[in-house]
Amino acid sequence: MSAHNRPLSPHLQVYKPQLTSVLSISHRATGIALAVGTLLLVWWLVAAAAGGEAFDTAQGFFGSWFGILVLFGFSYALMYHLCNGIRHLFWDAGYGFELETAYRSGWLTVGASVALTLVAWIIAAAS
Repeated sequence: MSAHNRPLSPHLQVYKPQLTSVLSISHRATGIALAVGTLLLVWWLVAAAAGGEAFDTAQGFFGSWFGILVLFGFSYALMYHLCNGIRHLFWDAGYGFELETAYRSGWLTVGASVALTLVAWIIAAAS
């Protein structure tokens, strides 16, 4: 069979999204979001070290509605990546591969990350 007659792998649009694939893609996306968020954290720390004017600029950004949205997204990404990482640790130990268990742990990951994010923001707002 010549190279141009080989069958091609179906595109992602052919497949119906499943919880496991969506969670896997989300894990990668939250990893990228955490990397970008870490750069913003570095900006904030450098601004704090640079002096009042630079720090006021950073604080102004993080205190704006867009900055708060970014911080909320970063905290959700952190909680989701944490919860899904714990799920992967169980998989590394050989547990949770059954389809029903994988779906249950997937929904538990989503629920726990939402709950942990809300708890963190409620505690931060109260203090």
